[in-house]
Amino acid sequence: MKLLQQAFDASIAAEYADQIASYDFLGIPLFDWPNMWNLLLRFAFNLLVCWVITHFFYYKKGRRRDYYFTFILFSVTIYLLLFLLQNLSIEIGFALGLFAIFGMIRYRTTTIPVREMTYLFVIIGISIINGFGMAASYATLLTANLLVIAVIWFLESLGLSKKEATKIILYEKIELIVPTRRNELIADLEQRTGLEITDVQVGSINFLKDTAYLKVTYHPTDNTPNDIDMITKFKQN
Repeated sequence: MKLLQQAFDASIAAEYADQIASYDFLGIPLFDWPNMWNLLLRFAFNLLVCWVITHFFYYKKGRRRDYYFTFILFSVTIYLLLFLLQNLSIEIGFALGLFAIFGMIRYRTTTIPVREMTYLFVIIGISIINGFGMAASYATLLTANLLVIAVIWFLESLGLSKKEATKIILYEKIELIVPTRRNELIADLEQRTGLEITDVQVGSINFLKDTAYLKVTYHPTDNTPNDIDMITKFKQN
């Protein structure tokens, strides 16, 4: 063991490490340890922050595993994309354009609810900050991420994001849709649907059939996703 310690030369080891780092294939270095450690450290930090926001703030109320999956993968993909493009000549408009494109995504099957869209917006923003803020210090990035978490915690603690859902109902008691009998309308809907209704909007009215379409806003009794709330008629195959 002593012979090994005596034979070790730090200058030779540093020179050998530099030689390994200088190896490249088609102009691309095979090893870049400083950049690798920076990637892993920031990746772990970004993943931790996005997981905290998703798990402790969104999922605590939303209970949507599909969006849990989506938020984490969005975070990982956008962070790696921006981190690996940091050495290119990219203006800030590129990052903002990418942010806007992903922020306005709508899936073809269902429209993303407002709360889920907000959290997706936050996750994308955090990932862009952590992946594109290479010039910022670690203290600055940590402060920015903690500020976002603190604001989310404060707003959630006020109960401002209480989950609501909407449903389209074909209603036949047309005499109750007048503004003066609004309370009776809500009471009748709550009794017949068993839902805690917060708002009712009157849509199309058919006086020939004495029916009207109502858009009912209510607090769901559970967190099970319902993708057919807005459907009024199924297509016959």
